[in-house]
Amino acid sequence: MKKLFSLFIIMTLYSGAVFAKGFEPVPANVQLPAKYTQEYIDSISPEYKKVSNEQIFHVALDMMKGTSGEFSRKAILGYNITQYPVKIEFRDLSEINEAYSTFDAVGWKKRGKLYIYINPKHEYAPPGALAALLSHEALHQDEYNSLSEETYAWTLEATVWSEILKKYPESNNLESSLVTRENILKQLLEKGNYTNKYIKKTVYANQGYKNLPLTSPGFKDK
Repeated sequence: MKKLFSLFIIMTLYSGAVFAKGFEPVPANVQLPAKYTQEYIDSISPEYKKVSNEQIFHVALDMMKGTSGEFSRKAILGYNITQYPVKIEFRDLSEINEAYSTFDAVGWKKRGKLYIYINPKHEYAPPGALAALLSHEALHQDEYNSLSEETYAWTLEATVWSEILKKYPESNNLESSLVTRENILKQLLEKGNYTNKYIKKTVYANQGYKNLPLTSPGFKDK
């Protein structure tokens, strides 16, 4: 009985320690590259705790290292115009605006701080695909947007996804709608011989962007 009681105390303390970290683990049905053991994820989470309590985003941000998304990763950590970390979470986008209900993600600025809200339909997407999407959204750091800014962001997203697939090919889970999006962008990038030629045409033809100006601060038409 004494041994059983001691075991109960140990298990209670262990569970309390895990809970105290305040991090939401990566969903069990999300496939991760072999590198991302729970021990490794726990070791990187302190770096990203001000960004999100969801470890799937910690993994996504870590996967951005060594890719063209490194600028975006640093921007999310606080190297942006607000000088605050960008908060990331899954959120029903229709709560912000009904017109956003089908969007994959939205970048938002509120009370001088930046937020990236991801559509909950991507909750089980590969973190590599989330990394590409976050690379895009982290470029939107003010209240202004433009066709040139979206073209740059989509092109970066496609580039990061291409680089992620070379490092982590298991990210290409074709059952994920976010992966479908990323593969379409990748195809447009390749079709344009790794220029923004076809991505630009797609952005300019997007009805959701029809009221955007040609340029915005920091982004010129090229």
